[in-house]
Amino acid sequence: MAVHAITLLANLMVSTSFPVGKEIAHAMEPGVLMLLRFALAALIMGVFVYFRHGLAWPGTRALLRYALIASTVVIFFWCMFEALRYTSALNTSALFTTVPVLSAMIAFFLVGERLGRYRFAALALGLIGALWIIFRGDPERLIALDVNKGDWIFLAGCVAFGFYGVMIKSFHRGEPTAVMSFWILLFSAIFYLIIAAKDLAATPWLETELFVYGGIVYLAVVSTVISFFFFQYATPHIGPTRVLAYTYFIPAFVLLVDWVIGRGLPPLMTLPGIAIVLIASLIIQRGVINMGSK
Repeated sequence: MAVHAITLLANLMVSTSFPVGKEIAHAMEPGVLMLLRFALAALIMGVFVYFRHGLAWPGTRALLRYALIASTVVIFFWCMFEALRYTSALNTSALFTTVPVLSAMIAFFLVGERLGRYRFAALALGLIGALWIIFRGDPERLIALDVNKGDWIFLAGCVAFGFYGVMIKSFHRGEPTAVMSFWILLFSAIFYLIIAAKDLAATPWLETELFVYGGIVYLAVVSTVISFFFFQYATPHIGPTRVLAYTYFIPAFVLLVDWVIGRGLPPLMTLPGIAIVLIASLIIQRGVINMGSK
């Protein structure tokens, strides 16, 4: 039970990145915000890796692998913060539940990985729940593809992030997860430095409110580094599929966080979509248990 609680807590940490990101998205350009977040996260992870594993040069081929993985991270988070200028935290968190579906499709076409019936059903159900939330349960809005600019931007980011899991699995060569994560974070920071270089001089560093810097530190420390260690702890104990299943709790967590910080609740027609994605998580859990008992 403790492992499941840790996994839920890690997803709660991840879910807070959507409301927090919404609060600070207009303060700086997305590239600048992400540069600060990933540079700090890379620094913290680098210190940990240095004392735990030592920081050795991994070789040119390994650096190329890490850079390719980092490119998916960079696209995803840039799209996330750009999207949050135009759409809600709940919509982006709902769209985030499409990542497992997209990742499964990419894995099928690139590496021939097939889904079991339970996982397929859960991923399809999760996608239905995400669409329900975005279109507020209105079929006419779905048929008309009544989505805003931010939703389209973040969907593009989700497609990019769908490659992340496939690349992690394909490019891992047995190195400690923390070491791989450090290099990915470092390359992400480098890429964001390139993206944000033109905006650094124009950024109002001194005029920016302290809560914005506090939000960046929170995203780097809590939503990135601490959640990473929680996921790293949980995965060997309950398996990656069951860890993935808890991703579907994120829209519910975002709903809760929005309510706590005073944004109120969404329309009632959104709530069935939240219920659907939670059921999707339970189906994956049941499917993994059933497969493990055979």
